[in-house]
Amino acid sequence: MSDELFRLEIVTPQRNVFSGPLESFWAPGTEGGFQILHDHAPFLTTITVGEVKLREESGKEIQYSTSGGFVEVSNNNVTVLADTAERKEEIDVERAKSARERAEERLRKKEPGTDIDRARAALARAFNRLKIAGAP
Repeated sequence: MSDELFRLEIVTPQRNVFSGPLESFWAPGTEGGFQILHDHAPFLTTITVGEVKLREESGKEIQYSTSGGFVEVSNNNVTVLADTAERKEEIDVERAKSARERAEERLRKKEPGTDIDRARAALARAFNRLKIAGAP
């Protein structure tokens, strides 16, 4: 591994999503987006719905949609414990569109018993997945 790389692990409750050396890592922190490079100071934070970007040593960028989680940085090792993480190419656009429509409908109707915060969170996740997939 090059002297300017660090190791990243992305794990969700369902699977190990990514493991390998990187040049940079960018994530949507709950207090604002942040980037990790080689020799970053120890760091522990939360992430929110948004885009995670990785840059490999070759310069290739990989994009993921995430719905939140935690990031720990220590000794050139970065661990992401994510609620969800889908690679751009893995996103099911039709499923995301259906989720968006269901959430919009729940918010529009505002029926008694509707959990508005949950509907808003579902809408944010659907919009994020569609944005990262490059879908309308």
